[in-house]
Amino acid sequence: MLNGKNIVLGVTGGIAAYKACSLTSKLTQQGASVKVIMTKSAAEFVSPLTFQALSRQPVYTDTFDEKNPEKIAHIDLADWADLFVIAPATANLIGKIANGIADDMLSTTILATEADVYIAPAMNVHMYAHPAVRKNLIQLEQWGYKFIEPGDGYLACGYVGKGRLEEPETIIKVLDQDDHASRGLLEGKNVLISAGPTQESVDPVRFFTNHSSGKMGYALARQATNLGATVTLISGPVDLTTPQGVKRIDVQTAEDMYNNMIEAFDHNDLVIKAAAVADYRPKVTFEHKMKKKQDDLILEMERTKDILKELGKRKSSQFLVGFAAETDKYLEYGRKKLVSKNLDAIVINDITAEGAGFRKDTNQVTYLHTSGKQQQLALSSKDEIAKGLLQLIVSDMGEGL
Repeated sequence: MLNGKNIVLGVTGGIAAYKACSLTSKLTQQGASVKVIMTKSAAEFVSPLTFQALSRQPVYTDTFDEKNPEKIAHIDLADWADLFVIAPATANLIGKIANGIADDMLSTTILATEADVYIAPAMNVHMYAHPAVRKNLIQLEQWGYKFIEPGDGYLACGYVGKGRLEEPETIIKVLDQDDHASRGLLEGKNVLISAGPTQESVDPVRFFTNHSSGKMGYALARQATNLGATVTLISGPVDLTTPQGVKRIDVQTAEDMYNNMIEAFDHNDLVIKAAAVADYRPKVTFEHKMKKKQDDLILEMERTKDILKELGKRKSSQFLVGFAAETDKYLEYGRKKLVSKNLDAIVINDITAEGAGFRKDTNQVTYLHTSGKQQQLALSSKDEIAKGLLQLIVSDMGEGL
């Protein structure tokens, strides 16, 4: 299942680095394309030339060694990766990632990637049990990093216990099983997602909008594509790159969003309205710029069309999911919206919670289904939240999938 995958392998400075040679060879034999990043300490144990020979790819050791002047190496590698594996992962590197430290090629690339990151720790048994290391591991797990637990046994330091890097065959088995479990969950399905804000013009200079960045909707589009779906993304004005393989339709106003959502609705199996659409717009839009006056300004506003409610009325076989951004009584308001809009599920976002809400790279949400199922997704990256939500949605779509 790893055939054709782009895998970045990070190798850190531990005696277990020799196992990374075997891992590189076996991944390459599986048909994966492997590029290795080594820390300076890792090169004390194994030569970069060894990994170059095994992977038949360049090996990266220095952030400032730009092999292609047209690209920034660590960003290019971060974007290239389908999977990122760190084996062995020392306590030092784990601490760097958990605290956002990027001071070499490996740590810099890890912080820049949006690929799934698998960490295979290897260290002394007492180091692995140290409170600082455990705290860092917990933090990374909350952010969505995945772990391949070390094995028990005789360690190079002479101790016996947990801390030995897992065998390459086991690491590959974990990667293969995860890929197999997630691949194709939405294969053959059409998914419609809305994202971002709308802008409602007052005049050619001014408009009303909101704080939505579109990051959550774009994460959903990206992850739905990874699960095999054909994704249409209807996006308000945002400064985000279109996820690979996604058909993007740009809109500006609530009316634009309404028309495009209604037009596309019947052709989709799953519809997720993550956009923050304006509830009101100026009743009158001025053709020329309004000039400043001494008196206060009063603008009359009118309601925009309720997109989600209209979709709920038109729903036939579609699985319809809404979003609710709330500041108080979020579960109460979310349940009311679930019923009043005739939704199948709703994702409730308490935007007052630390690390959640608009313009942030992390989020924490509550998923509610009409069956009464309630599932909280803890603070994590928006891509990890998107993965979790899609897994819940796929489960609740059931036979209709």
